[in-house]
Amino acid sequence: MNYDRFYTCDLVNGEGIRVTLFVTGCLHACEGCYNRSTWDRKAGTPFTADVRERILDACATHDGLSLSGGDPLHPHNRGEILALCRAFKQRYPDKDIWLWTGYRFEDVAELDILGLVDVVIDGKYEQDKPSSEPWRGSANQRLIRLPRA
Repeated sequence: MNYDRFYTCDLVNGEGIRVTLFVTGCLHACEGCYNRSTWDRKAGTPFTADVRERILDACATHDGLSLSGGDPLHPHNRGEILALCRAFKQRYPDKDIWLWTGYRFEDVAELDILGLVDVVIDGKYEQDKPSSEPWRGSANQRLIRLPRA
């Protein structure tokens, strides 16, 4: 997996103060996407164990981790995203993970990753359906809070 960038102090991508990772790789190619540079999964920088540790360490004093892109659920990204989510939840069981994906929740609900994620914003960005709802780019996108056992 490659990533485009990460922010260690983000107030925009989820509730509270967050660490946000933007991965590369997206199959949706939404017209009007503001992160078009993240579509190519080979773009960006390799996501290494050192980068994962830097992200996890930064989460210590923050409210949670946000995963965006590109698409964290791009098939090429799923293994690394799952490993990151597992490591995060092991280290910070009381903190949350937010994930943005162009897939509809119903189409990816069975992925192990979603058993670790607390909030999913799903659906392709549709520029002709603007939204005034927080954390969503277009009105078709849903914010789904997943129940925890």
